[in-house]
Amino acid sequence: MSPRASSPPIRPTSKLSSRPNPESDAVPVGLAAHFWRQFPRYVVGTVLLAAYNYGQYFFDMRVQVGVNAGVEGNADIAIQVGITLMGVALAAFFVRVLSRVIIFNGGRHVEYDLRKALLTKLHTLGPAFYRRMSTGEIMSRATNDLTQVRLLLGFGVLNMFNTAFALVSALAVTLQLSVKLTFASLAMLPALMLVTRFFGKRIYTYTRDNQDAIGQLSERVQSSIAGVRVVRAFSLEEGERRRFDTTNEDYLEKSLRLARLRGSMGPIMQAITAVGIIIVFWYGGHLIMQDQLSPGGFLAFYRALARLTWPLMALGFLVSLVQRGRASYSRLAEVYEAEPDVVDGSLEPSGALAGRLEVKDLSFGYGEKLVLDGVNFDLEAGKSLAIVGRTGSGKSTLAVLLARLHPTPHGSVFIDGADICDLPLDVVRGVIGYAQQDPFLFSTTVGRNVGYVLDDPDAGASTKIIRDAATEAQIHEEIRGLPQGFDTVVGERGVQLSGGQKQRTALARALVSEPKILVLDDPFSAVDARTEKAILEAIDRQRSRRSVVLITHRVAAAARCDEVIVLDEGRVIERGRHEDLVEQGGLYASFAEEQRIEGELAKLGESDLWHAESQPAPTGAAE
Repeated sequence: MSPRASSPPIRPTSKLSSRPNPESDAVPVGLAAHFWRQFPRYVVGTVLLAAYNYGQYFFDMRVQVGVNAGVEGNADIAIQVGITLMGVALAAFFVRVLSRVIIFNGGRHVEYDLRKALLTKLHTLGPAFYRRMSTGEIMSRATNDLTQVRLLLGFGVLNMFNTAFALVSALAVTLQLSVKLTFASLAMLPALMLVTRFFGKRIYTYTRDNQDAIGQLSERVQSSIAGVRVVRAFSLEEGERRRFDTTNEDYLEKSLRLARLRGSMGPIMQAITAVGIIIVFWYGGHLIMQDQLSPGGFLAFYRALARLTWPLMALGFLVSLVQRGRASYSRLAEVYEAEPDVVDGSLEPSGALAGRLEVKDLSFGYGEKLVLDGVNFDLEAGKSLAIVGRTGSGKSTLAVLLARLHPTPHGSVFIDGADICDLPLDVVRGVIGYAQQDPFLFSTTVGRNVGYVLDDPDAGASTKIIRDAATEAQIHEEIRGLPQGFDTVVGERGVQLSGGQKQRTALARALVSEPKILVLDDPFSAVDARTEKAILEAIDRQRSRRSVVLITHRVAAAARCDEVIVLDEGRVIERGRHEDLVEQGGLYASFAEEQRIEGELAKLGESDLWHAESQPAPTGAAE
């Protein structure tokens, strides 16, 4: 499609409805709350575990009968018992598998809920949170920590109930067969409990340190990859490798410390358990020789003891799992419990908003530094306003406050008379379309970046909308010149595009959303004069359908707007039409004069260059 002097209105087929449902996305506080949410599933799995362990109890007791019958020469009874036990073993296998599937799914459902709630929460948090927590830290929590919580509420819950049932069913067998041998087999239990307590506290601390180190390592890798062009441009590869090595060594040290702790726990507990088994064989053999225990009874006892030994050994692993899950959830809670800078409003507008914008005594600062001080202006629907000022005068801060991307002070910005702090965020951002000076592009195709607000950017109906918006933003022809056109992947943060192309792609994305008020933050900072003229003509066409707030340092662009305000150190020092401000001789007039002189010097330089190139080479010049 070729550029046109005018384009039909750009109407998206549908917009994303992004307002979250507080009930569906609410995160229960604490691990116990997540456990109770999955309680029905755990109940079913627990019943199956109880049935499995009862089957094991039945198996052990029948083993005693079968072995004793075989020793006494009753082959028929031994065969009958053997057939019965085969059926019990087969049924127990299916019950055991089913119980694990059901309980493990509980952990996966918790992981799904936590991941969904994590993304929803991250979308509500503002700049203060992201200054405090890096991208790598967030990704570590969204992957490693969520996995540990899933294991706790899946595998951990299963082993917790299974350990209890196995303990009861094993003791029911051993106490019936020999109370003396049962107490002898538990002689090492106090030592086992002390070791478990010793390791449990340290595993929690070491796991949290290890997860923090993973987050720092993720952040180092992410920043190094994102800034790979800068690294190469300044030949800083060696420095980046050294910094990565330092972070990697820290993670390795903490990971090995945790591995050593967990690795030593298993052998120590196995050694304690082995001593207990030796006691059982020594004392059990003594009881058999005194006819206080039959051979079949000893076999059943030992089998039950094996079922008892595993839960006792698994107790240490379970403690490790619980501590790792607790440590990981505490890291996730730092995100869930973070307070958002910008809070959603609850005032639903009675009808469609026209787009009349009012700013009353707007003051805003970062910490103790005041950036905006008592800014006042109004913009009628369908009108245009230019905001001009020196670098650092507060222009871009004003733009993000209009769209509530920063915490806009209450009672300072109004749309059709309604305070934007009282309106739902999706209403405000549906009315105000913001194209930022340093736009963010997703690592997908150009077409999907332009049509990001559409429900399905790849649908046939979306194609015309995307191309019309690209034409209005004066980027259509350049996109067509890319290797795959609108299907070209732009790379991380749009790295495959120039600064001007990224700005115009973001402008096209803002046009697709069809806002009532279009806020453009210096859309000409990375374009040439011809493209600037074309974008200005597109903005002129947009004014027939929406209000336009143009933030710019170029007087030629501001001159096309209905009104101009001049910011200096956060204050509005001049306001009026372009011609009136030039005649007043203030700061705006000095901007106009400076840019007029710069333009004449640029033309003069181009003229001198043309004359130099057009002159014939001097006679005898070296070739």
